[in-house]
Amino acid sequence: MPRFSIIVPAHQAHAYLPECLESVLTQSFTDFELIAVDDGSADACGGLFADAAASDRRVTVLRLEEPGGPGPARNAGVLHARGGYVLFLDSDDALAPGALQAVADRLEDTAEPDVLVFDHERAFWHGRVDHGGSSGLLGQRDPQVFRAKDRPALLRLPGVAWNKAYRREFLLRHQLRFPSGAYEGVPFTWRTLLTAEAVTVLDRVCVRHRRRRNGGLLAEAPRRHFDVFAQYDRVFAFLGEHRHLARWRPVLYRRMSDHLTSVILAPGRLPRTSRSEFFRRSGKQCARHRDAAGRTGFRHLLLRLGARRTFRLAWAADGLRRRLRSAARAVHGTLVRAYYRVQARRRLDPGLAVFTAPGEGGYAGDPAALEAAARRLIPGLRTAWVATADQAAGLPRSVRRLQPGSAAHLRALARATFLVTSGDIEPRPRKRPGQTVVQTHRGTPLGREGLDLGAPPLAGLGTDFTELLARIDDWDYSLSANRHATLARERAYPGRYTTLEYGAPRNDVLHQATAEDVARIRAELGVPPGVVAVLYAPAERPYLQGRPPRVDLARLTHALGPGYVVLDGSAPSGTHRSAARLCLAADALVTDYAPLMFDFANLDRPVVIHADDWETYRATQGTYFDLTSAPPGPVVRDLPALVRLFHGGGWRSAAGAELRAAFRARFCPYDDGHAAERVVRAVFLDGAGLAPVVPLEQRRPAPAPAGAPRVVRPAESLRSARSGV
Repeated sequence: MPRFSIIVPAHQAHAYLPECLESVLTQSFTDFELIAVDDGSADACGGLFADAAASDRRVTVLRLEEPGGPGPARNAGVLHARGGYVLFLDSDDALAPGALQAVADRLEDTAEPDVLVFDHERAFWHGRVDHGGSSGLLGQRDPQVFRAKDRPALLRLPGVAWNKAYRREFLLRHQLRFPSGAYEGVPFTWRTLLTAEAVTVLDRVCVRHRRRRNGGLLAEAPRRHFDVFAQYDRVFAFLGEHRHLARWRPVLYRRMSDHLTSVILAPGRLPRTSRSEFFRRSGKQCARHRDAAGRTGFRHLLLRLGARRTFRLAWAADGLRRRLRSAARAVHGTLVRAYYRVQARRRLDPGLAVFTAPGEGGYAGDPAALEAAARRLIPGLRTAWVATADQAAGLPRSVRRLQPGSAAHLRALARATFLVTSGDIEPRPRKRPGQTVVQTHRGTPLGREGLDLGAPPLAGLGTDFTELLARIDDWDYSLSANRHATLARERAYPGRYTTLEYGAPRNDVLHQATAEDVARIRAELGVPPGVVAVLYAPAERPYLQGRPPRVDLARLTHALGPGYVVLDGSAPSGTHRSAARLCLAADALVTDYAPLMFDFANLDRPVVIHADDWETYRATQGTYFDLTSAPPGPVVRDLPALVRLFHGGGWRSAAGAELRAAFRARFCPYDDGHAAERVVRAVFLDGAGLAPVVPLEQRRPAPAPAGAPRVVRPAESLRSARSGV
């Protein structure tokens, strides 16, 4: 029996079908059957299905002589399904790379629930891609398995079939079937979620849902929009048949009102000749179920009363308010630009340097290290840091804070001689003759960046490459920690700047901190003496839309047991002032693909790579090298193996130390505690007094925590073997 049965109904969608089929058949998880249902399609869908079946034995084709719509087509597929779980995929949609593996893992972790709900994204015909609108509803928090009554907000998600995995035995036992007509997913979703005894969620984009410019059931037959009334009647009837579900009637009424309102207001959704009738039918629909209304908004009340003109006036008033707010923003933007232009006519201030680290949580990263070094080395230099009040943690008293968007901020951008940043400077200044722009970046790159994001299928979505090139042309210097970073970024960010391959200034503290500093930081972070502090730092994944880490920290802490504490490296650096503090406190780093591994390697402490979805990450983000072939330590593929590695002592083995030594030599050749000084002298002092790099074998990074388990070095292991110890 296959793990999954994936049912793909198709009708008049041959232009999109090859991409849909390929997205399924090329999944890294292969234990599935694909049931292709040709819903009486007159185009090439049948032939494409036949070709797929001929080349892949996992494909089974069903042919329906008369088109019945997606509901009956899916029902036919379920009757032929053999898999433990059923997934539905529309013929113009696509599975994200690695989706089936992620679903399989989540089902196993949650003991085979009845229903799993996952996330999606919408791909519009004009090229825009946006999030599917889960708005945090799919957060994986305790309890991991629940009933709908424990998390009713799930019923606010789109009532569609293709954002869930269903246990086949559950569907058959409760005779859950799709009705005919459009909006068939509405009654099916409500019946499914309210019937299920065990529901779980997966906070990951698994489906790319295509929004076509034309075509599709509703575009071909716009009168099918009127099917929505019967579909909601079916849900109300279902609730009436099960009296214990009566509490859901107000929730359903609100959901129905919102849905009908969205159909009415969506531009081009209804033909002009049908709008009045649809509004009238919507009012009657709401009036018929008004006993379930509860508290409703003004717009819903107008809909129920059939007050179309007042409804339209209210909508127009809302639109007017939105336009006024937009106009106010435009006026503000005009004033900002005008003020900046006035300030840009004044002479540059040779003693002013502006620093910013966007997205790094405050005074942190390379810009912070450079700011501190510049104040120390250059008498009379005035520095300013761009940050909100919430981001000001750790900002030295002698450094002026610039509120983003303020007059002082704009004035400083226009007049500062030096601009130092680890990201984009906003608002983007018009670079003036005599200004120097230093781009520090944010760590050594593993995942592709810049223009290289144009190749992977998901990573570059939403990137304005024209704007990117314009910003690159403003750079005078680009910082690099090693030759790998230099080669990668000079290709990803082609420009006329000078690369300063001097090391990473943010890592200076890792060589300057003392044993007393390490002990103090551990105490401040609440790490008890004698325990092993494991720093877990996950990478952001484009296919997860920045969602929570794949490893649950509470679960990892529980699995490791007494003697271990897990530090959260997924929080913004401002939470602990800087990532360097977490690194100094940790005995070991566990990460998947986070750039922090290149920094932590400076400490010569154990690193473990948790590469549970490496193939998916590499396929979607694109990488500059194969981390699993040249890691800084042992590589594990799942949580049980990670826990066994720590309990068995493999995390601090001689083999791991050998891998780490090679990794340090490759990626930390200049990190000797003096990188910030070298950069400051090169940028601010024309290279005067540039110090040589301390050889790797002569460096003494911050000592490991006192009382921590000793790491076996390769040479020590060899001496022990020879002496018989």
